Amino acid sequence: MRTQVAIIGGGPSGLLLALLLRRRGIDTVVLERRTRAHVLGRIRAGVLERGFAALMHEAGIGARMEREGFLHEGTNIAFGDEMFRIDFRRLAGHGVLVYGQTEVTRDLYEAHDAAGSRIVFEVEEVAIEGADTDTPAVAFRTREGVRRLACDYVAGCDGFHGVSRRSIPADRRREYEKLYPFGWLGVLSETPPVNDELIYANSERGFALCSMRNASLSRYYIQVPLSDSAEAWSDTAFWDELRRRLPAPVAEALVTGPSIEKSIAPLRSFVCEPMRWGRLLLCGDAAHIVPPTGAKGLNTAASDVHYLYHALVRACLEGDEEGLERYSERALARIWKTERFSWWMTMLLHRFPDQGSFELRMQQAELAFLAESEAAQKVLAENYVGLPY
Repeated sequence: MRTQVAIIGGGPSGLLLALLLRRRGIDTVVLERRTRAHVLGRIRAGVLERGFAALMHEAGIGARMEREGFLHEGTNIAFGDEMFRIDFRRLAGHGVLVYGQTEVTRDLYEAHDAAGSRIVFEVEEVAIEGADTDTPAVAFRTREGVRRLACDYVAGCDGFHGVSRRSIPADRRREYEKLYPFGWLGVLSETPPVNDELIYANSERGFALCSMRNASLSRYYIQVPLSDSAEAWSDTAFWDELRRRLPAPVAEALVTGPSIEKSIAPLRSFVCEPMRWGRLLLCGDAAHIVPPTGAKGLNTAASDVHYLYHALVRACLEGDEEGLERYSERALARIWKTERFSWWMTMLLHRFPDQGSFELRMQQAELAFLAESEAAQKVLAENYVGLPY
């Protein structure tokens, strides 16, 4: 097998990159470890920055997103029984779209089906060969046996636990990581959202988030110790605890119902530098992770896709590798700003086990300042709707 760009990982970032390249006449093959059904079954956040939405349109798949997505022109911050709104449209000139990652992935797969793209599922034993040479390749095993895919470039879109980042020699990469001492217990329920926009809540019992997928499907989260298990939380216990963390009027308006999905996600901040090793380019979670506070994970992957797509077009169609040489530098400049915002939101809204009285009062003072200062709200709004590429 041969292609111009071998893409490891058939999630949203790998599929979007492949589709954008294909529309410019660049051949790709996507290798995915799981089945298509498994990828489509993943429950993930669905808040899309304006840059992500623009990429969807550029890839020719923005129509359903615009038709079925929910435009949010603000968000709400609660602490105690107080709640205030950040007006994205007024402060930053843009809103965000609420459109589930599953729907994004479905749109991408359907577009690839129509285009006849080459996507290989259930690949195992993936190995990247010769990334630091002019003739890289990817070896892998399928049910039919061992195969080898020769290529010009390899895009590593295979997530935090994938093979791509580990293929960069340990002495050539530097990793930065912060692990948070809690997780998010998330529940998906077929209930109407408690509010038309998201609510981020800091309470004395810990963080909570009221989110949504659509008008009849809600997603709620509460901060829990990492030692907890989702199975130990009954639906009743979850709803009771969520109510305790919300302002009284919001808690009273909450509509509850049976959970259709329940899980606990740990939180971490992580960055790998550089994002390029020869002809191997890292993209998305393969290179960086943000805590979900602020909804930046999928959006940060999209910014990588933007830089990498344009760099590969120049390299493949014009023979100009300047974009690839600067890809890591350009992507990381925006990534670190996004890491800062996600870290700041996490520190602002959660209760930490070792949080002393001084740290708690500083957190309360920052929330009060944010509630009163339009300048502070503008900074949050500009980051939330998405920094420019």
